[in-house]
Amino acid sequence: MNNGLPGLDNEAIETQGVATVPTGYRGPKAFRALRHHNYRLFFFGQLVSIVGTWMQTTALPLLIIRSVPENEDGLWLGINSFLPLVPLIPLALIAGSLADRYPKRTIIVLTQIVMMLQAFALAALAWSGMVQMWHILALTFIASAATAIDVPARQAFVIEMVGDPADLSSGIAMNSAVFNLGRAIGPVLAGLLIAALDFGAAFLVNGLSFLAVIAGLLLMRLPPHPWQAHRPKMGAHLSEGLSYLQGNSALMVLMSLVAVSAFLSMPFITLMPIFAGTTLADSAQPVVAATCRMMTCQNPEAVTFGLMMGAFGLGALAGALIVGTYGDRGRGRLLTIGNLFFPATLLIFALSQSLGLTLVVLPVVGVVFILQNALANTLIQVTAPDHMRGRIMSVYSLVFQGMMRLGGMQAGFMETMIGAPLAVASGALLSLGYGLLVFFKWPQVRKMK
Repeated sequence: MNNGLPGLDNEAIETQGVATVPTGYRGPKAFRALRHHNYRLFFFGQLVSIVGTWMQTTALPLLIIRSVPENEDGLWLGINSFLPLVPLIPLALIAGSLADRYPKRTIIVLTQIVMMLQAFALAALAWSGMVQMWHILALTFIASAATAIDVPARQAFVIEMVGDPADLSSGIAMNSAVFNLGRAIGPVLAGLLIAALDFGAAFLVNGLSFLAVIAGLLLMRLPPHPWQAHRPKMGAHLSEGLSYLQGNSALMVLMSLVAVSAFLSMPFITLMPIFAGTTLADSAQPVVAATCRMMTCQNPEAVTFGLMMGAFGLGALAGALIVGTYGDRGRGRLLTIGNLFFPATLLIFALSQSLGLTLVVLPVVGVVFILQNALANTLIQVTAPDHMRGRIMSVYSLVFQGMMRLGGMQAGFMETMIGAPLAVASGALLSLGYGLLVFFKWPQVRKMK
């Protein structure tokens, strides 16, 4: 039986310390990956860490807005969103080659330590009152370099943690679930914590949260990494992966969908703090006032932003559970629903001037966002051969993160010219147009299993 670990059968896995796959699993399909010891360690460590990450993700744009002139906030938000692209371009493909040649766990542990130290540095600067924009940009660059190396290894590591390729969809869906559970919880906690204690508290909690995932990784039982006496040269190794990708039309179409959505639709997250502070400020006033009567609010705008991010996160969590439960019944069909309805629902979000309507729409946006992105990720992974998965996922990481960062930059500039609502709406319309083009020109995408 193919366990996703080339050259190892069940008996070999057991003797090398990796838990064998339990048979006769009767639990919900969405949670199948949790039956594996290594994946459980990763899942619960990630759950703690991702909550902290989203607390920092919520705090950072608000800190930027407070640190720059009022008429420049969209510009600096866009620059900070674009900056991670600088280390991503040279490092992402190299990271994929490293993930195919060296122990993935070691790579992930080292990158998590770097990101933990970055969070502690942000906390110290925020509490000192000395934080400047160049501090934020420098620390963003450091964390982004670590992320560029981390992501391909972490995504390609999923199949090693679950052991059984049949559980890969569940593992990827559970990753999305924990990511979006953190997205639902973290911003709300951050909004309350920032309102009461200022920004440094959110950064400190994030730094401490990395200890959970690092501990989980170190406690895993994994087989020894196969020793390669003659490792291929980096250039040839990368060229092999890129040539394979270029010759696979299904992978190329999936990558293009990811690229267009990341560039045109996903930047709505970059501009969400501006919606919270301007477009929705009047309708949010009763909620903010009620919250601030119960606690001291140093940054009341964080309450609105936290609620918006939490609503989106709840929808994304629901989307991840849908993927985990029904994804194997027609991944292409669910991906197509996401391709079309993600930008369509963003149009409603962009035009809303009511916090109530926005909090109803954002969970739907979250569901279809995950249908598109988790299933694109899954289909790319199951299409890629085992020995190239790290390199293929490094290209996915480069496309996803790179286009999202460029998209954040373009959204920031567009916001300064036409305002946040029109910036989001125009990107969503173009993205919807490409989704329709794929629907009619490449019908094989919606038939993918």
